[in-house]
Amino acid sequence: MDKKTLSLDGTPIAYERHGDGPTVVLVGGALCTGATLAPLAAALADRFGALTYDRRGRGESGDTAPFAVAREVEDIAALIEASGGHAALYGISSGGALALEAAASGLPVSQVVVYETPFAVYEGGGKERLEYTERLAELLGQGRRGDAVELFMAIAGTPPQMIAGARRSPGWPDMEAIAPTLAYDNAAMGDGLVPRDRLASLTVPVLAVGGGASPEWLREAARAVADAAPDGSYRTLDGQTHMVDPQVLAPVLAEFFGSAGRR
Repeated sequence: MDKKTLSLDGTPIAYERHGDGPTVVLVGGALCTGATLAPLAAALADRFGALTYDRRGRGESGDTAPFAVAREVEDIAALIEASGGHAALYGISSGGALALEAAASGLPVSQVVVYETPFAVYEGGGKERLEYTERLAELLGQGRRGDAVELFMAIAGTPPQMIAGARRSPGWPDMEAIAPTLAYDNAAMGDGLVPRDRLASLTVPVLAVGGGASPEWLREAARAVADAAPDGSYRTLDGQTHMVDPQVLAPVLAEFFGSAGRR
């Protein structure tokens, strides 16, 4: 990250701009840093000024207690202000929930694209989210960061053998380092259900995208977001999973963000 801006509460937020066109802020999901979305930013840089950033508590950004989702919205506001005062937003997974909340909060946002924001649209989803919230708070409260990461990976559907392999990987300490921010993503997801009333207040176009090779409930969640937004639309990317290919996604974003005569 080559730049920093101060959020409203004084927290430094590290970011990097890729390209010189209209601003698009890329909002990462759980356990993501700005580097996670750098390949997507690079794929957009020929048409947009794509901003990647370390969400608070991660990478080169600071953190200030107590946490609230509103502070992360203020972080996005600071990034937009530092980049011309107007932007489109893209959010992946739980980062999509934050991007939608930022737009609903009245930030100067023109359009929002979200990819597979994991709202629970299946029976028992709300109860599952509550149980996860309680267990996550317990593990983080005990300082058991590795177990908190494992819990998140398990609820995200990662097979046990892959979790075991991840714990042995060189990148595991980095995930443990930002494990406390799992609570931030969980807070952004609210009760885990589609926030239909909040989405109904949106005044900007929203595109919700799902991967054709992802579990059906993730596509259903994306469709539910599109249905709840007054100017919402849905699109499936054939063959894509939750780990979407930036080269497949970037043209979809470019088409949508370039369709409304953004300034």
